[in-house]
Amino acid sequence: MLLRIKRSWEMPEREATPESLFFGRRKLLKAGAALGASSLLPSIAKAAGTYPMPRQEKYTLDRPLSEEGIATSYNNFYEFGSSKNVVRAAQALKTDPWTLTIDGMVEKELKLSVDDILAKIPGEERLYRHRCVEAWSMSVPWSGIPLAELVKLAAPKNEAKYVRFETFMDTDMAPGQKQFWYTWPYVEGVTMAEAMNELPFLATGVYGKPLPKQMGAPIRLVLPWKYGFKSIKSIVKMSFTDKRPTSFWELMQAQEYGFWANVNPEVAHPRWSQKTERTLAGDTRATLLFNGYGEQVAHLYKDIQGEQLYR
Repeated sequence: MLLRIKRSWEMPEREATPESLFFGRRKLLKAGAALGASSLLPSIAKAAGTYPMPRQEKYTLDRPLSEEGIATSYNNFYEFGSSKNVVRAAQALKTDPWTLTIDGMVEKELKLSVDDILAKIPGEERLYRHRCVEAWSMSVPWSGIPLAELVKLAAPKNEAKYVRFETFMDTDMAPGQKQFWYTWPYVEGVTMAEAMNELPFLATGVYGKPLPKQMGAPIRLVLPWKYGFKSIKSIVKMSFTDKRPTSFWELMQAQEYGFWANVNPEVAHPRWSQKTERTLAGDTRATLLFNGYGEQVAHLYKDIQGEQLYR
Protein backbone atom coordinates (compact mmCIF):
# COMPACT_ATOMS: atom_id res chain seq x y z
CA MET A 1 0.00 0.00 0.00
CA LEU A 2 2.94 2.27 0.60
CA LEU A 3 4.82 0.83 -2.36
CA ARG A 4 4.80 1.71 -6.04
CA ILE A 5 2.33 -0.59 -7.73
CA LYS A 6 3.50 -3.13 -10.28
CA ARG A 7 0.54 -3.86 -12.56
CA SER A 8 0.61 -7.58 -12.09
CA TRP A 9 -3.08 -7.84 -13.02
CA GLU A 10 -1.83 -7.65 -16.61
CA MET A 11 -0.31 -11.12 -16.35
CA PRO A 12 -1.48 -13.75 -18.85
CA GLU A 13 -3.98 -16.29 -17.56
CA ARG A 14 -1.46 -19.11 -17.98
CA GLU A 15 0.52 -17.56 -15.10
CA ALA A 16 -2.45 -17.53 -12.71
CA THR A 17 -1.75 -19.59 -9.62
CA PRO A 18 -3.16 -23.12 -9.96
CA GLU A 19 -6.09 -23.73 -7.67
CA SER A 20 -4.37 -26.88 -6.39
CA LEU A 21 -1.97 -24.68 -4.46
CA PHE A 22 -4.81 -23.20 -2.43
CA PHE A 23 -6.02 -26.34 -0.75
CA GLY A 24 -3.92 -28.95 1.01
CA ARG A 25 -4.70 -32.65 1.03
CA ARG A 26 -6.22 -32.51 4.50
CA LYS A 27 -8.63 -29.75 3.54
CA LEU A 28 -9.70 -31.60 0.41
CA LEU A 29 -10.40 -34.73 2.45
CA LYS A 30 -12.46 -32.71 4.92
CA ALA A 31 -14.42 -31.08 2.07
CA GLY A 32 -15.10 -34.49 0.56
CA ALA A 33 -16.31 -35.83 3.88
CA ALA A 34 -18.64 -32.86 4.31
CA LEU A 35 -20.01 -33.38 0.80
CA GLY A 36 -20.69 -37.04 1.52
CA ALA A 37 -22.40 -36.19 4.78
CA SER A 38 -24.63 -33.64 3.08
CA SER A 39 -26.48 -36.31 1.13
CA LEU A 40 -27.30 -38.21 4.33
CA LEU A 41 -27.57 -35.51 6.98
CA PRO A 42 -28.58 -32.18 5.40
CA SER A 43 -28.91 -30.42 8.76
CA ILE A 44 -25.33 -31.28 9.74
CA ALA A 45 -24.00 -30.24 6.34
CA LYS A 46 -25.80 -26.91 6.65
CA ALA A 47 -24.29 -26.37 10.08
CA ALA A 48 -20.80 -26.84 8.65
CA GLY A 49 -21.50 -24.46 5.77
CA THR A 50 -21.80 -25.94 2.29
CA TYR A 51 -20.52 -24.37 -0.91
CA PRO A 52 -21.74 -22.95 -3.11
CA MET A 53 -24.13 -21.07 -0.85
CA PRO A 54 -27.50 -19.81 -2.13
CA ARG A 55 -27.11 -16.52 -3.95
CA GLN A 56 -28.78 -13.40 -2.55
CA GLU A 57 -30.11 -11.94 -5.80
CA LYS A 58 -30.52 -8.47 -4.28
CA TYR A 59 -26.79 -7.85 -4.77
CA THR A 60 -25.98 -7.71 -8.47
CA LEU A 61 -23.16 -6.22 -10.52
CA ASP A 62 -22.87 -3.74 -13.38
CA ARG A 63 -19.80 -5.57 -14.72
CA PRO A 64 -18.53 -9.11 -15.25
CA LEU A 65 -17.06 -11.13 -12.41
CA SER A 66 -13.27 -11.07 -12.25
CA GLU A 67 -11.58 -14.25 -13.39
CA GLU A 68 -11.15 -16.54 -10.42
CA GLY A 69 -7.53 -17.45 -11.17
CA ILE A 70 -6.50 -13.79 -11.23
CA ALA A 71 -8.66 -12.52 -8.36
CA THR A 72 -7.41 -15.24 -6.03
CA SER A 73 -3.76 -14.67 -6.86
CA TYR A 74 -3.58 -10.85 -6.77
CA ASN A 75 -3.80 -10.04 -3.07
CA ASN A 76 -2.54 -7.70 -0.39
CA PHE A 77 -1.72 -9.66 2.76
CA TYR A 78 1.15 -7.86 4.47
CA GLU A 79 1.47 -10.53 7.13
CA PHE A 80 2.97 -12.71 4.39
CA GLY A 81 4.76 -10.10 2.29
CA SER A 82 4.48 -6.64 0.83
CA SER A 83 4.02 -7.69 -2.81
CA LYS A 84 0.86 -9.01 -4.47
CA ASN A 85 2.55 -12.37 -4.99
CA VAL A 86 1.76 -13.88 -1.58
CA VAL A 87 -0.07 -17.05 -2.59
CA ARG A 88 2.74 -19.45 -1.75
CA ALA A 89 3.78 -17.67 1.45
CA ALA A 90 0.18 -17.53 2.70
CA GLN A 91 -0.14 -21.31 2.61
CA ALA A 92 1.69 -21.27 5.96
CA LEU A 93 -1.49 -19.83 7.51
CA LYS A 94 -2.92 -22.43 9.91
CA THR A 95 -6.71 -22.19 9.78
CA ASP A 96 -7.71 -25.38 11.61
CA PRO A 97 -8.53 -24.98 14.44
CA TRP A 98 -9.63 -21.33 14.34
CA THR A 99 -11.60 -19.40 16.94
CA LEU A 100 -13.28 -16.02 16.67
CA THR A 101 -13.51 -14.35 20.08
CA ILE A 102 -16.33 -11.83 20.57
CA ASP A 103 -15.77 -9.66 23.63
CA GLY A 104 -15.87 -6.14 25.08
CA MET A 105 -19.20 -4.48 25.74
CA VAL A 106 -21.33 -7.60 25.30
CA GLU A 107 -23.65 -9.48 27.60
CA LYS A 108 -21.48 -12.60 27.40
CA GLU A 109 -18.13 -13.30 25.73
CA LEU A 110 -18.35 -15.80 22.88
CA LYS A 111 -15.76 -18.07 21.29
CA LEU A 112 -16.95 -19.47 17.97
CA SER A 113 -15.51 -21.50 15.12
CA VAL A 114 -16.55 -20.71 11.56
CA ASP A 115 -18.71 -23.84 11.60
CA ASP A 116 -20.37 -22.58 14.81
CA ILE A 117 -21.18 -19.28 13.10
CA LEU A 118 -22.59 -20.91 9.97
CA ALA A 119 -24.68 -23.24 12.13
CA LYS A 120 -26.29 -20.23 13.86
CA ILE A 121 -26.60 -17.89 10.86
CA PRO A 122 -27.54 -19.13 7.37
CA GLY A 123 -24.83 -18.48 4.78
CA GLU A 124 -25.41 -16.81 1.42
CA GLU A 125 -23.50 -15.62 -1.64
CA ARG A 126 -23.29 -11.96 -2.65
CA LEU A 127 -21.76 -10.37 -5.74
CA TYR A 128 -19.81 -7.28 -4.69
CA ARG A 129 -17.47 -4.77 -6.27
CA HIS A 130 -14.13 -4.41 -4.47
CA ARG A 131 -12.13 -1.16 -4.81
CA CYS A 132 -8.54 -0.97 -3.59
CA VAL A 133 -7.07 2.36 -2.50
CA GLU A 134 -4.31 1.65 -5.03
CA ALA A 135 -6.86 2.35 -7.82
CA TRP A 136 -7.46 -1.22 -8.98
CA SER A 137 -10.71 -3.11 -8.63
CA MET A 138 -12.31 -6.52 -8.94
CA SER A 139 -15.78 -8.04 -8.76
CA VAL A 140 -16.20 -11.28 -6.84
CA PRO A 141 -18.88 -13.63 -5.44
CA TRP A 142 -18.33 -13.74 -1.68
CA SER A 143 -19.93 -16.43 0.50
CA GLY A 144 -20.63 -15.87 4.18
CA ILE A 145 -23.00 -14.03 6.50
CA PRO A 146 -24.20 -10.45 7.05
CA LEU A 147 -22.14 -8.82 9.79
CA ALA A 148 -25.33 -7.40 11.30
CA GLU A 149 -26.56 -10.91 12.09
CA LEU A 150 -23.42 -11.73 14.07
CA VAL A 151 -23.70 -8.39 15.89
CA LYS A 152 -27.23 -9.34 16.94
CA LEU A 153 -25.97 -12.72 18.14
CA ALA A 154 -23.27 -10.99 20.20
CA ALA A 155 -25.88 -8.89 22.04
CA PRO A 156 -23.76 -5.74 22.51
CA LYS A 157 -24.54 -3.34 25.34
CA ASN A 158 -26.15 0.01 24.58
CA GLU A 159 -22.94 1.94 25.30
CA ALA A 160 -21.02 0.16 22.52
CA LYS A 161 -20.34 2.59 19.69
CA TYR A 162 -17.74 0.74 17.58
CA VAL A 163 -16.76 -2.74 16.52
CA ARG A 164 -13.01 -3.40 16.58
CA PHE A 165 -11.57 -6.28 14.53
CA GLU A 166 -8.17 -7.88 15.03
CA THR A 167 -6.29 -10.47 13.03
CA PHE A 168 -3.93 -13.18 14.29
CA MET A 169 -0.44 -12.55 15.65
CA ASP A 170 2.11 -15.30 14.96
CA THR A 171 5.59 -14.34 13.77
CA ASP A 172 6.59 -17.97 13.26
CA MET A 173 3.70 -18.49 10.85
CA ALA A 174 3.65 -15.05 9.20
CA PRO A 175 7.11 -13.69 8.35
CA GLY A 176 5.75 -10.24 7.54
CA GLN A 177 4.90 -9.78 11.21
CA LYS A 178 8.62 -9.84 12.01
CA GLN A 179 8.93 -6.46 10.29
CA PHE A 180 9.11 -4.21 13.34
CA TRP A 181 8.21 -1.01 11.47
CA TYR A 182 4.62 -2.25 11.13
CA THR A 183 2.23 -2.02 14.08
CA TRP A 184 1.05 -5.63 14.31
CA PRO A 185 -1.45 -7.14 14.69
CA TYR A 186 -3.66 -5.73 11.94
CA VAL A 187 -6.61 -3.86 13.46
CA GLU A 188 -9.68 -2.32 11.85
CA GLY A 189 -12.93 -0.82 13.05
CA VAL A 190 -16.38 0.38 12.05
CA THR A 191 -19.13 2.25 13.84
CA MET A 192 -22.11 0.36 15.19
CA ALA A 193 -24.27 2.12 12.59
CA GLU A 194 -21.99 0.83 9.83
CA ALA A 195 -21.88 -2.66 11.32
CA MET A 196 -25.68 -2.84 11.38
CA ASN A 197 -26.04 -1.71 7.78
CA GLU A 198 -27.12 -4.35 5.25
CA LEU A 199 -23.85 -4.32 3.26
CA PRO A 200 -21.04 -5.39 5.66
CA PHE A 201 -20.33 -9.07 5.13
CA LEU A 202 -18.21 -11.65 6.90
CA ALA A 203 -16.88 -13.83 4.10
CA THR A 204 -15.96 -17.45 4.64
CA GLY A 205 -15.78 -18.33 0.96
CA VAL A 206 -15.41 -17.02 -2.58
CA TYR A 207 -16.23 -18.41 -6.03
CA GLY A 208 -18.42 -21.04 -4.40
CA LYS A 209 -15.61 -22.51 -2.27
CA PRO A 210 -14.04 -21.87 1.14
CA LEU A 211 -11.74 -18.83 1.22
CA PRO A 212 -8.20 -19.51 0.02
CA LYS A 213 -5.61 -18.56 2.60
CA GLN A 214 -4.22 -15.59 0.67
CA MET A 215 -7.68 -13.98 0.64
CA GLY A 216 -8.03 -14.05 4.43
CA ALA A 217 -9.19 -17.53 5.39
CA PRO A 218 -11.11 -18.68 7.27
CA ILE A 219 -13.14 -15.48 7.87
CA ARG A 220 -12.66 -11.90 6.72
CA LEU A 221 -14.59 -8.65 6.59
CA VAL A 222 -15.98 -7.26 3.31
CA LEU A 223 -16.97 -3.58 3.19
CA PRO A 224 -17.71 -2.92 -0.49
CA TRP A 225 -18.23 0.85 -0.27
CA LYS A 226 -14.86 1.42 1.42
CA TYR A 227 -11.29 1.03 0.20
CA GLY A 228 -10.09 -2.52 0.48
CA PHE A 229 -7.65 -2.03 3.37
CA LYS A 230 -10.68 -1.72 5.66
CA SER A 231 -11.70 -5.31 4.86
CA ILE A 232 -9.50 -7.03 7.43
CA LYS A 233 -8.47 -10.64 6.80
CA SER A 234 -8.22 -13.74 9.02
CA ILE A 235 -10.12 -12.29 11.97
CA VAL A 236 -9.54 -13.75 15.45
CA LYS A 237 -11.23 -11.10 17.60
CA MET A 238 -14.29 -8.87 17.33
CA SER A 239 -14.62 -6.42 20.23
CA PHE A 240 -17.41 -3.97 21.06
CA THR A 241 -16.16 -0.70 22.52
CA ASP A 242 -17.10 2.92 23.19
CA LYS A 243 -13.70 4.15 21.92
CA ARG A 244 -12.96 4.56 18.24
CA PRO A 245 -10.31 2.05 17.16
CA THR A 246 -7.17 3.29 15.45
CA SER A 247 -6.79 1.10 12.40
CA PHE A 248 -3.53 -0.43 11.17
CA TRP A 249 -2.88 1.91 8.22
CA GLU A 250 -4.26 4.93 10.06
CA LEU A 251 -1.63 4.37 12.74
CA MET A 252 1.06 3.82 10.12
CA GLN A 253 0.27 6.71 7.74
CA ALA A 254 -2.67 8.80 8.92
CA GLN A 255 -2.23 11.49 6.24
CA GLU A 256 -2.93 8.86 3.56
CA TYR A 257 -5.20 6.30 5.21
CA GLY A 258 -7.96 7.30 7.60
CA PHE A 259 -10.61 5.64 9.71
CA TRP A 260 -13.51 6.14 7.29
CA ALA A 261 -11.93 5.29 3.91
CA ASN A 262 -15.13 5.70 1.88
CA VAL A 263 -14.58 5.54 -1.89
CA ASN A 264 -14.85 8.94 -3.59
CA PRO A 265 -13.52 9.76 -7.09
CA GLU A 266 -13.24 13.46 -6.22
CA VAL A 267 -10.86 12.97 -3.29
CA ALA A 268 -7.40 12.03 -4.49
CA HIS A 269 -4.94 9.93 -2.59
CA PRO A 270 -1.94 12.16 -1.78
CA ARG A 271 0.09 10.28 -4.43
CA TRP A 272 -2.45 9.44 -7.15
CA SER A 273 -5.91 10.19 -8.50
CA GLN A 274 -8.96 8.17 -7.54
CA LYS A 275 -11.09 9.27 -10.49
CA THR A 276 -10.61 6.01 -12.36
CA GLU A 277 -9.79 2.42 -11.51
CA ARG A 278 -8.15 -0.43 -13.38
CA THR A 279 -10.02 -3.73 -13.23
CA LEU A 280 -8.24 -7.06 -13.04
CA ALA A 281 -9.42 -7.65 -16.62
CA GLY A 282 -7.26 -4.70 -17.67
CA ASP A 283 -9.90 -2.12 -18.60
CA THR A 284 -10.34 1.34 -17.06
CA ARG A 285 -13.58 2.42 -15.39
CA ALA A 286 -14.76 5.62 -13.76
CA THR A 287 -14.71 5.34 -9.97
CA LEU A 288 -18.17 5.53 -8.37
CA LEU A 289 -18.94 7.44 -5.18
CA PHE A 290 -19.16 4.90 -2.35
CA ASN A 291 -18.09 2.40 -5.03
CA GLY A 292 -21.66 2.53 -6.32
CA TYR A 293 -23.32 1.72 -2.97
CA GLY A 294 -24.42 5.22 -2.01
CA GLU A 295 -28.09 4.29 -1.88
CA GLN A 296 -27.35 1.90 0.97
CA VAL A 297 -24.77 3.89 2.94
CA ALA A 298 -24.69 7.62 2.13
CA HIS A 299 -27.14 8.39 4.93
CA LEU A 300 -24.63 7.07 7.49
CA TYR A 301 -22.39 10.11 6.95
CA LYS A 302 -24.71 13.04 6.22
CA ASP A 303 -24.43 14.53 9.74
CA ILE A 304 -20.72 13.91 10.32
CA GLN A 305 -18.71 17.13 10.30
CA GLY A 306 -14.98 17.83 10.40
CA GLU A 307 -13.91 14.33 9.37
CA GLN A 308 -11.99 13.07 6.35
CA LEU A 309 -14.67 10.67 5.24
CA TYR A 310 -13.03 9.70 1.96
CA ARG A 311 -9.48 8.70 2.91
